[in-house]
Amino acid sequence: MLALNDRQNDIVTLARTIGRVSVEDLATRFDVSPQTIRKDLNDLCEKRILTRVHGGAVIASSVQNVSYEARRFIAPEEKRSIGIAAAALIPNKSSLFINIGTTTEEVAAGLQTHEDLLVITNNLNVATNLYRNAKISVIIVGGPVRSDGAVIGSVAVDLIHKFKVDTAVIGASAIDEDGSLLDFDYEEVKVAQAIIQNARRVILVADRLKFERAAPIRIASIAEIDAFVTDRLPNEEIRALCHANGVTVVETAPFSDD
Repeated sequence: MLALNDRQNDIVTLARTIGRVSVEDLATRFDVSPQTIRKDLNDLCEKRILTRVHGGAVIASSVQNVSYEARRFIAPEEKRSIGIAAAALIPNKSSLFINIGTTTEEVAAGLQTHEDLLVITNNLNVATNLYRNAKISVIIVGGPVRSDGAVIGSVAVDLIHKFKVDTAVIGASAIDEDGSLLDFDYEEVKVAQAIIQNARRVILVADRLKFERAAPIRIASIAEIDAFVTDRLPNEEIRALCHANGVTVVETAPFSDD
């Protein structure tokens, strides 16, 4: 799967801002032919980032997630910086859960220099990243495996309930303005909820684009987490909500331009 080019990234940003983009307007904006824009839109729709409508496209459905391969190419630098910052919050000689998600995978990448960690995960990509490290012990929960490497289901939930760890690292597909953390898959949500319940401290990792998305299933509330690592909070209302609930906020790029 190829990464998005600069124009495609700009099209996605525009679609998230105004909801719908048209072939004609995009061709004018980028000074390219309509055929070039149609190819861009077709590529983005194949990656489940956009959905085609007559004359253009809209952001993908709020009841169906963007495909895993496509998510890897959305805000990759922001996710990488979030992963490094979140990993810095995790001490050596500690235990942690790491949940499914492209941003949580960046946290795992940032743990490579840590020592004496016990990592329990339902993310095969995280386990693959860490298991060769002699200073990190990895436990993979059991259950059905999705195409994105997520292990879900009742067996996974049951095993998670057998642990009480120092830190949980979780992600979310969307964050509502009331602080609700949202996702698309009910089975995945049950695993995330078990992870939250069995950790002494919960770190949420999510880039600011998650505030522009919608998803139908509630994982938890911002009030249930202890730290939120993001590239930038979207507004002062969310900042106030975090402050009111005692959530430590770490912003990796608080003053960068959109």
